[in-house]
Amino acid sequence: MNKIGFNVLAWSAGMSEELFPIIERLKEIGYDGVEFFVGSPEESAYKQVGDFTRGLGLETTTVTVVSPDMNPISDSATVRAKGLDRIKWAIDRSHDLNSRVLCGPFHSAHAHFAAHEPYEQEYGWAAEVLHAAGEHAAQADVVLALEALNRFECYLCNTMAQLSKLVTLADHSHVRAMFDTHHANVEEKKYGQALQTISPVLSHVHISENDRGTPGDGHIPWNDAFAGLAAINYKGWLTIEAFSRNDPGFANAINVWREYNDPWHIAEHGLKFIQQMCIKHNL
Repeated sequence: MNKIGFNVLAWSAGMSEELFPIIERLKEIGYDGVEFFVGSPEESAYKQVGDFTRGLGLETTTVTVVSPDMNPISDSATVRAKGLDRIKWAIDRSHDLNSRVLCGPFHSAHAHFAAHEPYEQEYGWAAEVLHAAGEHAAQADVVLALEALNRFECYLCNTMAQLSKLVTLADHSHVRAMFDTHHANVEEKKYGQALQTISPVLSHVHISENDRGTPGDGHIPWNDAFAGLAAINYKGWLTIEAFSRNDPGFANAINVWREYNDPWHIAEHGLKFIQQMCIKHNL
């Protein structure tokens, strides 16, 4: 069975020993790994949390974003250079956490829009930054798994077809892709077709319900998702990404205005749901 992880953004975007009880309970519930957000400026905390997690026998993955002042598709070369530096910093912090996968929509600034469709030049700028980031990631033994977001959070990559195009342009062994069931529910016609499109470069999967609550409680076409993953013989992580108002600053930044489910309900019931679906679809 694929390894199953849980993203601690359901509680906090911070990085400190305050995460320790959460990590311990995720271990007790039965998770194989924990996903952390790379954003906190407290650099020393990353190794501390990484060592603690590894000491419990858990693996780690990471996720990050970039802001408009570090946008890899800015028409300013200076801003693009800042974007590359930020991605390299996130790779280093991921290495501190013992993560082998850094995922997220860091091909462009999160929730930052231009008054036009994505230009070929923007794909070219993103590819240039990501190729250079891939060089740094290879040294740290970290795979960059780029994420396509829905149209309300991103305009460069909304679909697996667009994401596949960008990964091809970046042309680096350590620049790959991820699939998120929440975003795909908005943008893709069919899960199976989308997964076939991205399968050659797929390295990570987020399991996320339509409302960001407990997987299996909403209307995501889960049978299509797991059947699609089985059809491409996917062997990577299945990581639950769900959100709450527990960290108000982070919640406000991503437009989370209400509670969906209690995070521990999501963690406990979500794990059982994924295990059941993996068995059902021979994943």
